[in-house]
Amino acid sequence: MKAKELRERNDQELRELHDQLREEMFRMKLKKHTNQLQQTHRLRETRRDLARIKTILHERRSARS
Repeated sequence: MKAKELRERNDQELRELHDQLREEMFRMKLKKHTNQLQQTHRLRETRRDLARIKTILHERRSARS
């Protein structure tokens, strides 16, 4: 997911997406440890998407202060 796409969303949507990605990442980690995960690159992509979301939310909070 591109940062530009994420910046177009509001804070509530970003928080919901963050929660969904955390759940997805948890499931992927479990599958990886049991050797059931086929697309291991998705873990890295998800982790980076989460970081982008956190960065955008932090920037917005800092701008308000």
